[in-house]
Amino acid sequence: MARNKRMVLTLYNSLSLGNKSKATALLAPNVDWWFHGPPGRDHMMQVLTGVDVERFRFVPRRVAKVGEWVVAEGWGLNRQEDSYWVHVWLVDGGVITKFREYFNTCVTIRELGEVLGKLGDETVWKSRELRGRPLPGLVLVV
Repeated sequence: MARNKRMVLTLYNSLSLGNKSKATALLAPNVDWWFHGPPGRDHMMQVLTGVDVERFRFVPRRVAKVGEWVVAEGWGLNRQEDSYWVHVWLVDGGVITKFREYFNTCVTIRELGEVLGKLGDETVWKSRELRGRPLPGLVLVV
C-alpha cells in the first residue's frame, strides 16, 4: 500500500479511536481546505478543529490513490442523519497539505493532459452507486 494512502487511513483510524491529536499531527499547519456541500456540513473540518464535540463518525468504504491524491469515500451516521461524503487529500513532504471535502455530492475525477500531442480527457475515479439517492454532481479535474 502506498505511503500516502496509509497516512490517510491512519488519520481515519485515529479519529475513530477518538485520538484527534494523532490525526491533526498528520496535517501541515497551513492545510489548504476546500468544502462543497450544504452549509454547516463540513464535518471533517469541524471534527479536526474541535467544533463538532459529538464527533461525526467517518467510516471510509473505499480509499484509492489517484495520481498524487488520495480519495476516500464513505457513509456516516451522525445524529440520525445518513450522509455520503468524499474526501480528497494531498500528501506532500510527509504531511497532508491539501484537503477537499464533498458532502452529499457525487464526485467524478477526470485527468486532463496532453498525450502524443493530443489533449486527453479520462475519468480516473467516480463515486459509487448511492443507494438510489439523487445527489448533485461535481467534476474535479486533476
